[in-house]
Amino acid sequence: MASRVSLKSKGKASGKALKGSAEEKSIGESLKEWSTWALKKAKVVTHYGFIPLVIIIGMNSEPKPHLAQLLSPV
Repeated sequence: MASRVSLKSKGKASGKALKGSAEEKSIGESLKEWSTWALKKAKVVTHYGFIPLVIIIGMNSEPKPHLAQLLSPV
């Protein structure tokens, strides 16, 4: 009995394989892909940038606190 070889790709590779093909994506698909990419990047930026932003805003306010005063809970 001969074994069959499947040419179907699995997972994320299938989406990337279609990008190079002659088939054009619809505007809706491109918009969905772009918005998903942008939201993922925005999530990372928000995650790592929120606390430093609060510290910078706090250090530029009046009265000007020291960094230790901003970071201490009291």
